[in-house]
Amino acid sequence: MAAKTQFGSKIGLIAATVGSAVGLGNVWRFPAETQANGGAAFLIIYIICICLLGIPVMLAEFALGRGTGKDALGAFRKLAPRKRWWLTGALALLASYLILSFYMVVAAWTLEYLWQSVTGDLYTVSKTGVESIDMSFRMKMNEYISESWRPLIATFVIIGINIFVLMKGVQKGIEKMSNIMMPVLFMLLLIFAAVSLSFPKAGEGLAYFFHPDFSKITPAVVINALGQAFFSLSLGMGILITYSAYFPKKTNLITTAVTVSALDLVVALLMGIIIFPAVMTFGLDGESLEGATLVFVTLPEVFSSMPLTRLWSSLFFLLLLVAALTSTISLAEVSTAYAVEKLGWKRKKSCLAVMLPLFPLSALCSLSQGVLNHIRILGQNIFDFFDTIATNLMLPAAAILTCIFIGWIIPRKYFRGELTNHGKTNKLITKAVIWVVRYPAPILIAVILVAKMLE
Repeated sequence: MAAKTQFGSKIGLIAATVGSAVGLGNVWRFPAETQANGGAAFLIIYIICICLLGIPVMLAEFALGRGTGKDALGAFRKLAPRKRWWLTGALALLASYLILSFYMVVAAWTLEYLWQSVTGDLYTVSKTGVESIDMSFRMKMNEYISESWRPLIATFVIIGINIFVLMKGVQKGIEKMSNIMMPVLFMLLLIFAAVSLSFPKAGEGLAYFFHPDFSKITPAVVINALGQAFFSLSLGMGILITYSAYFPKKTNLITTAVTVSALDLVVALLMGIIIFPAVMTFGLDGESLEGATLVFVTLPEVFSSMPLTRLWSSLFFLLLLVAALTSTISLAEVSTAYAVEKLGWKRKKSCLAVMLPLFPLSALCSLSQGVLNHIRILGQNIFDFFDTIATNLMLPAAAILTCIFIGWIIPRKYFRGELTNHGKTNKLITKAVIWVVRYPAPILIAVILVAKMLE
């Protein structure tokens, strides 16, 4: 049973949990959100949201998982067996699965760009006859993602990698992968940060990122910073409940949450240090650093202007692929753990039951960028619709219900006992965390939900 499985070491526990939080949300969404919301002003609000709200809500999910030893749905069912709060876990599980279906496609694009960087094919754009190199990279991106077979094959390869890791289990699969991938990710981030700091206009980029203009702080900036904080920590997805069920009972939840959040924040800061000096130096600061455009257009422009273009491009897309895989594997584990726990299946059978439907589902997301783009749901293609409904609506709703459940529905002594490790943690900190989860957290997440619905 999944509840009897535990991470094998403290380092493995931290690496796996950090890997579940660190992913595409940090590597490409954070720089884009920072640029769109005023630079350093956004960064300050983001850090405050991580510390004052993100960590307490993370602790709520940790308490549900570690305390019950159950999957994302089973934790609610165990603590409220005759009530329908298990629907909160079901909502988180469904959201994670929808996100997984299109994250597989994004990871596939990353794999293709890594391959094209290694071969050098990505940088043949200058020979296309198009005057603007920016337009050349945009055309290359649009042509690739709208193709039928190449993105589809890459998507199936990514799903296959996920199946391989997940079938190995928690210790030999997820933990072992995290112990390898997380050091690689941090090493690559440090290398790129050092290179970016050597650029001529690094000072201007750092000033934009670290010197705040407080006049740019608006209610919209605060809402976006809070939303990014929750998304980057993987809250409301069922991931942290699932992973914390694998924590040994002696694990200090507060120390773990602070460590995971700090490392998650370090990744975001390193990405800012990498991106903003680069875009300033190469005259790209006027461009909109949207997620896909930043990764597949703006950064290839930067690499094309640097010596050793193929090397830096290959290393960056390797970094992005590592981030993508840590995201997809942790998302897939939510449903896999449920199948093991609830249905009583062996791990390999559960893994296949979860992953095989992704072949057609992710194929739909991939093809919706091209031949199936005419299929619209509420005005959006399938890929964008899954993104919108899962990240903007289902995740905030699951996070709100989780806070209400652990803050108001179950006995307060349960949450307090998990936080204090039954007497081993400062009571003042415990009281503060419980207060945040009961009052400001659900209210502010509800504000995000309403704001996203009104967009």
